[in-house]
Amino acid sequence: MYWIDKKTLIISDLHLGKATHFTNSGIGVPKEANTNNYWRMTGVVDKYEVDRVIFLGDLFHSVYNKEWEKFKDYIANYESIEWILILGNHDILHPEHYKEAKLVVTNSLVESGFYFTHEPEHKEELYNICGHLHPAVKMKGNGLSTLRLPCFYFGTERAVLPAFGEFTGAMTIKPNKGDEIFVIAEKEVIRVS
Repeated sequence: MYWIDKKTLIISDLHLGKATHFTNSGIGVPKEANTNNYWRMTGVVDKYEVDRVIFLGDLFHSVYNKEWEKFKDYIANYESIEWILILGNHDILHPEHYKEAKLVVTNSLVESGFYFTHEPEHKEELYNICGHLHPAVKMKGNGLSTLRLPCFYFGTERAVLPAFGEFTGAMTIKPNKGDEIFVIAEKEVIRVS
């Protein structure tokens, strides 16, 4: 999600290192899972005028592995951008790793009436923007055909962003009346309700 007025890119649940973690545990995962995350992130960082990036948690999936060094090298190429990490349940690296990467690390962030967190939270009079749930909706087609697509979910109290990472999975949600849903279909974002 891109916040135009603040020149801020908001990314949730990248889960870098997850594919490497699985591979190191003897579970084969295509290497493209890591590479595609960087291609997509580069695409949006280069497309917009970005002064900062806010990661809504689960930036790195597990314990330290070689993928962290790749990420440090990646963000070093964008020295003019401020990188902020709101800690998620999978962000378990030693604080020194975040410091070396020059990440600003916090548990939450309040700005301009928004409350940024990893997991959904309630804070009086603030609109919560979070991740964690990896939302998706089931779309029905002709006959019995269905398709489940990741989505941006905007409810009355909060917005839940889809997982940005390629190797993450998704949770099917059931929107309430009046909620706004934007599905991600290939390279398009389409409003469906």
